[in-house]
Amino acid sequence: MNIFLNIIFIISGYLVGSIPFALVIGKTFYHTDIRTKGSGNLGGTNMGRTLGKKAGLSVMILDILKAFILVMIAKYLNEIASLNINPYLIGLACVIGHCYPIFAGFKGGKGVACATGLLLALNPILLFIAIVLLVINLKIHHMMSLAVIITVGILVALSFIFNTFDNVKYIVLLLFFFLTYQHRSNIKRIINKEENKVTWI
Repeated sequence: MNIFLNIIFIISGYLVGSIPFALVIGKTFYHTDIRTKGSGNLGGTNMGRTLGKKAGLSVMILDILKAFILVMIAKYLNEIASLNINPYLIGLACVIGHCYPIFAGFKGGKGVACATGLLLALNPILLFIAIVLLVINLKIHHMMSLAVIITVGILVALSFIFNTFDNVKYIVLLLFFFLTYQHRSNIKRIINKEENKVTWI
């Protein structure tokens, strides 16, 4: 493994993940600091809830692309030059950067969109299953946080049961613990029946 090159890509992953698209779009097109609205998170859900569907989807897509493009670049370089770059670590660094962005005071989003981009680059089939499960859970519970936790929990089970998903099972497990931790305040609100409902999707 090229340790130096991997370190460069991991740092790059963190920095790209730290780009606060919710903050940029909010201030540029809506003259609003999204950190002062709703939950204050720099993520697509808070954008959609406070500034509308178009704003929310725009941020989600851009946050997905952050991890997706980086991981695909790493995979491509591995194929053409045998650089032995670890795409898993780069993707995780991007997710961490999104949650704790150096460009926004280390207070970002929950990491769901970036995790989606990572999964899209590593195993599109499992991502498709995740999207279907997420939509079903949203229809049932109308809470993004709960839908995410349940969906990733099911993905963990599927990835360990079926050999088709062997390449991502440990990443999915790590994402489950990380995303559950990121939603710890939401879990408390769910228990207290105070969690916000999703109405714009």
